[in-house]
Amino acid sequence: MTHSPAGRLQGLFEGRRLTPTQRRIAHCMVRHADEVPFLSSVELAELAGVSQPSVTRFAVALGFDGYPALRRDLRERAPGAPSAPAEANGYQQAVEAEVANLRRLADFLADPAPLQRAGRLLAQSRPLPVLGLRAAAAQARGFAYFAAKVHPDVRLLDEGGTMLVDRIDAARLAGASALLCFALPRHPREVVEALAYARERGLTVVTVADSAFAPVAAESDILVPGAVGTGLAFDTACAPMLLGRVLLEAMCDALPDAQARMERFDVRAADRGLFAE
Repeated sequence: MTHSPAGRLQGLFEGRRLTPTQRRIAHCMVRHADEVPFLSSVELAELAGVSQPSVTRFAVALGFDGYPALRRDLRERAPGAPSAPAEANGYQQAVEAEVANLRRLADFLADPAPLQRAGRLLAQSRPLPVLGLRAAAAQARGFAYFAAKVHPDVRLLDEGGTMLVDRIDAARLAGASALLCFALPRHPREVVEALAYARERGLTVVTVADSAFAPVAAESDILVPGAVGTGLAFDTACAPMLLGRVLLEAMCDALPDAQARMERFDVRAADRGLFAE
C-alpha cells in the first residue's frame, strides 16, 4: 500500500506508540488520505472529533515541530489537490470515493502473503467461527454463506449478548483454531471484548476492518484493512466486502477438496432445480 496516499500515511504511523486519541486522529487521516494534506489543524480536529491541541500534540508525537510541519511533509509526499469533477453530485462523489477505496485495496493486495496466510489459518480451523455484529453482520453472513460450500464446518456468530462467549467456547472446544471477524464502524465494544476472549482461549484472530487503526486492531493477530465510504448518511463497505471474497479465494486455495465440494453442490442444486436459470 506504500504508493497510495493511505499507504504512505500508514507507513508514517507504523511502529509508533500512540494514545487512543492519537490513534483516532491517525484512523481519520487514513480514511481521508486524499484530503488531509490540505486541511488545517482545526479542520482535521473537527473531522476526527478531537480538540485542536490534540492534533498539535499528535504531530509532535510523530517527530514534527507542529502540525504545519506535518502538513507540509504530507503535501511533499503527495503533491496535488484532490480531484473531483466540479459538476459531480453527492451520489457520484460517494461512488468516486468507493472507487478510490478499491484502488487502495488493490495496492494493499500487491503483497498477497498476509491474505494467503490468513486463508491457510481459516482453512485449517475446524470448525471455523465467523463473527460480525451490527453493521458488519451482513459481511460475516455473506462470507459464511459461501464458505459453507467449501469448508466442512462454518459457524456464523452474528448476534451479541451473553450467548456470544458461550458460542466461542463451544467452537474452541470442538477444535476451532482460528476465528474470522468482520469489524466496521461504529465498532461495538462487545466485538473488541469478544476478540480478546477468543485470543485468551487460544484462537488466532483474523480481522477484516475499515482501518489498521480500528479499535479491534489490538485484539487481532492478522488485520486486513478495507476502507469504508463516508460520503452518504450511512457508510458504504465495498472494500471490506471484496476483502471477504478475496479471503474466500485464499481459503479455497488452501482447501484441497474445495473444488470437489463446489462441484458436488452444483450437481445437487441441479437435481433439486434450486436456481431459476
